[in-house]
Amino acid sequence: MTAPDLQTALADLLAFYAGAGIDVALAETPHDRFAEAAREAERRAQAFPPDLPPDLPPDPPASARPGAEAPHRFPTAPPPRRAAHAPEPDAAPAPPPPDAAVMAAREAARSAASLDELRAILERFDGCALKTTASRLVFADGAPDARLMLVGEAPGAEEDRQGKPFVGRAGQLLDRMLAAIGLDRTKVYIANIVPWRPPGNRTPTPQESAICLPFITRQIELVDPDVLVFLGGFAASSLTGTKDGILKTRGRWLTYRAGTRDIRAMATLHPAYLLRQPLQKRLAWRDFLAVKRALAEGRMVE
Repeated sequence: MTAPDLQTALADLLAFYAGAGIDVALAETPHDRFAEAAREAERRAQAFPPDLPPDLPPDPPASARPGAEAPHRFPTAPPPRRAAHAPEPDAAPAPPPPDAAVMAAREAARSAASLDELRAILERFDGCALKTTASRLVFADGAPDARLMLVGEAPGAEEDRQGKPFVGRAGQLLDRMLAAIGLDRTKVYIANIVPWRPPGNRTPTPQESAICLPFITRQIELVDPDVLVFLGGFAASSLTGTKDGILKTRGRWLTYRAGTRDIRAMATLHPAYLLRQPLQKRLAWRDFLAVKRALAEGRMVE
């Protein structure tokens, strides 16, 4: 294999690892885990030979068969055997059932009186399995008293590393979209439905989003924005229950009920989608112009 071919193959392999969620090195040198598992299995087989059924004695050695001369052997101690009722090691606590996790999330989110309290509650919350595979919590970014709040789907690899939402390529595009209507991250508040990165950047499951939903709804109530923007179909369907696709939902004003008041809301195309479909940026531009006009008009009348 030539040097350019080798470089191409290595680049393809790294891209495959990144897509599968393998983006952090745990050691300086690689380890053949399959070989380690084979050696461990062989060691266990030698140390703990399997017990034979009582009604099936072992085959006699060749020296014990008729006509064979038995060589002299020194007595040896029998090999160690595993105790019949050896205690099992302590197992890791099982995650709570989905229904119990959702109820626990609702109670925990309801108890938060501020965004700082909500963040601390999420740091302690163990009801979502995504927490065990993510590097850190990705809570929010921007101004807590912002008039515009944007909600996306879930963190990606770069967000997982930095602990802030929308800081990768999609986030850079979002920054340019905000700048086009005279805003930046110091004037908006950005969060996600799910605050932990799903492995491999996959879409969160309905169970995962249901567990995380009470936290984002409480987050919206505490921010209390004038305008709410759903970035992508996942955020729109999670918070409004709509079954329509994002191309049908986007651009239409919706009413989102947050606690005791209604908030003007709109769904638009996710920046990651716009990176794959740049011709659709014209639709997102129309949506952001409508958001700009809504901010100029002020809060909805109660």
